[in-house]
Amino acid sequence: MIRNKNDINFLVKKNKQCTKLAPNNKTRHSCGLCGVVDYAMFCLTPIANSFSFSSIICKCKASVDSHSHALDAGYIRRAAHLADKSAGFTSPHPNFGCVIATPSGDVAGEGYLYAQGTSPAEVQAVTSAGESCRGATAYLNMEPGDCDGDSTAVSALLQGGVKRVVIGMRHPLQHFRGNAVRALRSQGLQVDLLGEDLTSKLIEDAQKECLLVNAPLICRASSRVPFSVLKYAMTLDGKIAASTGHAWWISSKKSRNLVFELRARSDAIIVGGNTVRRDNPRLTARHGGGHMPMRIVMSQSLDLPDEANLWDMTEVSTIVVTQRGARKSFQKLLASKGVEVVEFDILNPRDVMEYFHDRGYLSVFWECGGTLAASAISSGVIHKVYAFVAPKIIGGKNAPSPVGDLGMVEMSQALNLIDVCYEQVGPDMLVSGFLQPIPDMAPPIPSPEETFVVDPTVSPYESSIIFFYKTWDPYGALSNFSPHPIQMPDENGDNMTWLSVEHYYQAHKFVGVDDTAARECIEMIKSSKSPEEAARIGRSMQKQRPDLIRPDWDNMKIDVMYSALKCKFSTYPRLSSMLVSTAGSVLVEASPHDLFWGGGREGEGLNYLGRLLMKLRSEFLEESSASSESPSLAV
Repeated sequence: MIRNKNDINFLVKKNKQCTKLAPNNKTRHSCGLCGVVDYAMFCLTPIANSFSFSSIICKCKASVDSHSHALDAGYIRRAAHLADKSAGFTSPHPNFGCVIATPSGDVAGEGYLYAQGTSPAEVQAVTSAGESCRGATAYLNMEPGDCDGDSTAVSALLQGGVKRVVIGMRHPLQHFRGNAVRALRSQGLQVDLLGEDLTSKLIEDAQKECLLVNAPLICRASSRVPFSVLKYAMTLDGKIAASTGHAWWISSKKSRNLVFELRARSDAIIVGGNTVRRDNPRLTARHGGGHMPMRIVMSQSLDLPDEANLWDMTEVSTIVVTQRGARKSFQKLLASKGVEVVEFDILNPRDVMEYFHDRGYLSVFWECGGTLAASAISSGVIHKVYAFVAPKIIGGKNAPSPVGDLGMVEMSQALNLIDVCYEQVGPDMLVSGFLQPIPDMAPPIPSPEETFVVDPTVSPYESSIIFFYKTWDPYGALSNFSPHPIQMPDENGDNMTWLSVEHYYQAHKFVGVDDTAARECIEMIKSSKSPEEAARIGRSMQKQRPDLIRPDWDNMKIDVMYSALKCKFSTYPRLSSMLVSTAGSVLVEASPHDLFWGGGREGEGLNYLGRLLMKLRSEFLEESSASSESPSLAV
């Protein structure tokens, strides 16, 4: 990175073909634009008032357009890096980053989505840029689309006066794909998509970074399993433990700290019964951030200890998945400790991952032994591998290896990693790569609404049952977690703004309780950045201090939720129109584990959130019918 132009010998051509000759540099390089090999002549890309050798330009006098590609690629990569900044501190979510660059090449503003339901990256960048936004170019790692019915990001770019928008990739979710691109182009903005409107080797590399930062979302859009990462640490001779089973510690402390960071980027960490019995792990992220991934134990027989660190629910919850009917008495013991048990007719990694996909998980981190790792790989649910190799030799004929029997008998059958990376972590070597490529982005497919324009017989809402859950899924705006602020009266009758229905709901668990801790909890929930954080604070306090919950909460929580939902849908016309348009369909909150607000895994849930929305829909339809009849009554 070069901070001072005087540090090198440079020459800027009038036509902006920028070539720079590094002093005393005789290294031969390949041109980043044409591929010709010549003595190094560098094109310095301005990034945040600094310069880096982002591309190498030879004497081919690359065109202005090609140089512009280099600039576009640099800013898109910066947007992708920004998008990843919340990883480990909030629950995995679609990652958005935005960079505003002026015509002179200066970065005027930037931002990233911190968590689901927080201020969009585009809003932050435009606000930061101020008047410099007018006539500037906005670089987005992914097409906007965070919650159905929310056009905040697009509106911010339009109101900010941006002239051009460069987008790293189309939105992978079908109900969002192409919507923002069409909206921006319809308002006269130039919109360039990497891989479509812009193509070159630099552009291809930049787009790859955009795909990587949202790999879990792409995986969710193309399959019914979360993005899964298998991690293990082994000795140089391929052992994950000694013959006795002892494994503390194979890798260095620096490697273990990196593992904590990798854990925190996931929705859940999964281990098998052998790991619980042998290691008694805690599986915490230990990073000091807000997000703590769920802990999952896969055990067919439930041959697990009565006491284990994973049964301690103080910091984070644990889910045990098992074969139906296994050790019912032990299931009751786990339930008494607050551990959730989920039964499967046949326990296998594919069905378990499909279940957690339905539960809304985007990514899962596997830290299991060789037997379960082999089963997961054979089931096709593992996408990426992180292998920490320590410079140690332990030997042992019966010492376990990281992956059990895969049924392969010839080396030609071995699975080859792609996009392999090598990184030294302390004394260890980290080898990472993909077992299967990130799914290709499918070409744009007309949305149901577009199809309806062509064929009116096809209704966008023809399903008799409409499921909703995560806010980025279809009909996600129906969720109490959607990013729509509401104004509700407080205890004194004064209107107070809440960032979401979930903020209001969680805080009202503690309203009216004459205790300083309860009042502090309300303020913490109110000031939390996202619905996710509000829910985490409220649920955690309810678990740790049940004495702070208002005594009438069980009787009042439905009324509290309904009043907040009614305010939300009454405040936002587009949301009320969406709700009314579902008339004739049953609305089901698709949470497979919340049996009160959701429909449950097999329809056994009470689905109170869906019921309240259908009740509210009926009220809106009645009001609409009454208003349409009122003119005739007046006559």
